[in-house]
Amino acid sequence: MIRVLLADDEPMIRAGVRAILATDPAVDVVAEAADGRAAIDLALAHRPDVALVDIRMPRVDGLTATAEMLRARPEAGVAVLTTFGDDEYIARALDSGARGFLLKSGDPRELLAGVHAIAAGGAYLSPDITARVIGRLRTSGLGRATAAHTRAQQLTEREREVLALVGAGLSNAQIARRLGLVEGTVKGHVSTILTRLDLANRVQAAVLAHEAGLLTD
Repeated sequence: MIRVLLADDEPMIRAGVRAILATDPAVDVVAEAADGRAAIDLALAHRPDVALVDIRMPRVDGLTATAEMLRARPEAGVAVLTTFGDDEYIARALDSGARGFLLKSGDPRELLAGVHAIAAGGAYLSPDITARVIGRLRTSGLGRATAAHTRAQQLTEREREVLALVGAGLSNAQIARRLGLVEGTVKGHVSTILTRLDLANRVQAAVLAHEAGLLTD
């Protein structure tokens, strides 16, 4: 069972998201918060697998709440769920350590796919957000791409293979099947990659994989 914390200051939004999640018998909403401070406290109390956090909330905003949750529990899976999809919010969400960015205006199936991906140790961006992130990478300039390529060369060949698959959005289990490894080995590779490249989370690793040109598709 995937345990989910839902944090949003609008009761109707919480009710709608909860209804969508309730259609999946593998998902259970274990707590709800109407502000960022409560979200932090409930995350520590309930230790959910996935926290869905709105950006604009009273007392503590969602991005600050995300950073605080991850300082206390670095292994937690936090996804920003919001109506705001501008580049500043995307960048701040990724910098805060979020492993997902989901738009409230998106397809309900994206919400469920994101929850499952994050619970499995992966990352998930709404397709519209992914297209914008990749578009920015393509126009980010030769210097940025060269720097990313240089950083990636610190890794072993196997670690670069794993990084490329992280960049493609695969979970640890999917990477293990693709490379013929056990999931624990993949988890170890991902941990080494994040440490060696000084990355906060899988989303930042995925961005670097794109910038370094590791994805061939």
